[in-house]
Amino acid sequence: MDTDRIAGTTKDVAGKVEGGIGQMTGDKETEASGRAREAAGVVQNLYGQAKDAARDAGDAAMDFAKDKLGSSTTDSLRDGTQALTQKVQDNPLGALLVAGGIGFALALLMSRPARRPPPSRWRYYN
Repeated sequence: MDTDRIAGTTKDVAGKVEGGIGQMTGDKETEASGRAREAAGVVQNLYGQAKDAARDAGDAAMDFAKDKLGSSTTDSLRDGTQALTQKVQDNPLGALLVAGGIGFALALLMSRPARRPPPSRWRYYN
């Protein structure tokens, strides 16, 4: 489990408590601050989940490559995986946007309606 998931969950719970206290006391500023902390916690938790998923996918790909290709090519794959991990850690927002774009494109491709022939403009009557 990634530390961002733990910290995100902690912020989320603290934000809910702070927002609830603000709502009970009628203090709008405290309530808004709690909601903001809660949102930040959710985002950090999601970021940690994405890092865990990327790490798990890399490990699964490495295991698959070891099984299919042998150990000679796994060293280069391990270097590529480490380079990708470093890129994601250096620029998490960019990696998240790229992953979201790829997911959006795949969703568009998979949910496309079937092609229909164009309507006939000329009708021939006997």
